[in-house]
Amino acid sequence: MDKRVALITGAGRGIGAKIALALAADNTDIAVVDYGEESAAKETLDALAAAGVTARYYRCDVSDFSATKEVVDQILKDFGRIDILVNNAGITADKLIMRMDEADWDRVLSINLKGCFNMIKHVTPFMMRKRFGRIVSVSSVVGLMGNAGQANYAASKAGIVGLTKSVAKEFGSRNITANAVAPGFIRTAMTDALTEEQKKEMYKLIPLGSLGETDDVANAVRFLVSDAARYITGVVLKVDGGMYI
Repeated sequence: MDKRVALITGAGRGIGAKIALALAADNTDIAVVDYGEESAAKETLDALAAAGVTARYYRCDVSDFSATKEVVDQILKDFGRIDILVNNAGITADKLIMRMDEADWDRVLSINLKGCFNMIKHVTPFMMRKRFGRIVSVSSVVGLMGNAGQANYAASKAGIVGLTKSVAKEFGSRNITANAVAPGFIRTAMTDALTEEQKKEMYKLIPLGSLGETDDVANAVRFLVSDAARYITGVVLKVDGGMYI
């Protein structure tokens, strides 16, 4: 098998960085696409270099259609191929609908959902020519069940589900799979800041009784882009400890 190249958005840190490292373990070169300065992703880039893969950083606002086209073109020029696309970039702007303004809605939908469309639009022509591709987009259980105070975020993540299923149907004949992962409560800096009482209330919602780890999400993505998942497309794989059954 030729060495593969993965384009991962929001890969500078957090879950995106974990996904990058998980794919690097399979000797996959990584195009790290993120909106922050490259210096903020130094730890991730150093870890990828230590893993023995080629990794390059590309600064991009995924909601910008033209900018994503330029980045994809540059990655193809630098690496010669894009075999895997992981749409991970996302933001929140949590407010009740009564307090949510248009900017809160538009920005979350533009990055979380339109950003996925932009990348898929620009990457798939190459994948179609090669008759191979693996696309995984990060949704959320909130996109499946809704959540008060997160109408914009939930809508964007629900949109990813519909987008994923449509992409799976449109590109399946070219050996391109499209799947989504839907994380539940994952241990992050935000959840670490919760009080023990808040965590206990959270655990009551999760049959497995604990928070997920970023590695849990990364391992799910690693599976879906692997040859072991060659006959899986159009699915939403929940990584939520049974939170939404």
